[in-house]
Amino acid sequence: MIIPVRCFSCGKVIGDLWERYLKLLDEGTTDGDAMDQLGCKRYCCRRMIMTHVDLIEKLLRYAGFPSRTCSLSGYYTGRIIFKD
Repeated sequence: MIIPVRCFSCGKVIGDLWERYLKLLDEGTTDGDAMDQLGCKRYCCRRMIMTHVDLIEKLLRYAGFPSRTCSLSGYYTGRIIFKD
């Protein structure tokens, strides 16, 4: 969901590299060159950045679930029928 603050393998701080990495990719830089420019030399750190999927941006497009109430008396609430 959110880019990890540190590399899981070596512990290097990588959380601050994500925005700069995306900016370099938007400018047309290749993945390897972008990593070199950011100073990310270890393959474990490269893996952390290159394989990250930013799900928060995708999830924010959707509305939350509507709240539902439930009782034991048996009544119709939209689509769901609750029964005793």
